[in-house]
Amino acid sequence: MNPISNAAYLAFEGDRRIAAGDLHEVARAAKEMLEQRTDASVLVFDGATSEQVEFDLRGSLDEVLARLPVHGATPIPGDAPPDIPPNRGPGRPKLGVVAREITLLPRHWEWLAGQPGGASVAIRRLVDQARRSGEDRDRIRAAQDAAYRFMSVMAGNKPHFEDAIRALFAPDPVRFGELIAPWPVDVRDHAASLANRTFRRETLPLAG
Repeated sequence: MNPISNAAYLAFEGDRRIAAGDLHEVARAAKEMLEQRTDASVLVFDGATSEQVEFDLRGSLDEVLARLPVHGATPIPGDAPPDIPPNRGPGRPKLGVVAREITLLPRHWEWLAGQPGGASVAIRRLVDQARRSGEDRDRIRAAQDAAYRFMSVMAGNKPHFEDAIRALFAPDPVRFGELIAPWPVDVRDHAASLANRTFRRETLPLAG
């Protein structure tokens, strides 16, 4: 797995990626770039959603870093300790099962009665399968949105942009790889990394 694809944030100056990592790393690179070139145009993206991230780059580097939000799991004084489950005696553990009435047609009950474990087990299994299916669709949609968002900002004027978007949503990973192959390497590689989340592939074939 490419570690860049898991970066929390990424910074681009033009078509070139200048940093990938946590917010402090990316802010440092953005500030240093602007000190080297006052006309530089730096864009920072959230690594998961491709939303653009803005922060105040005025002042010294230390001042810039001090203004960044603090991320972490610092306990708040006065927080109650986590609940400790009580010791249970021997016997079957409670599974949190809730009994409720459902209404089915006779053919449904007949089918359920013939399933391994009986009706309750079969219904729970069907519900879990439906949940997983829905979660998979949501994951793919979120991945498509992230790729589309990044490509619209960074590659809207690149060759075959519209056709690449169509291939992203098709989904057609082979055609997508062929269409983005001429793009600048950093833009192309990050677009491919984002698209891989949609295609559920570890490696996207790139022409050339």
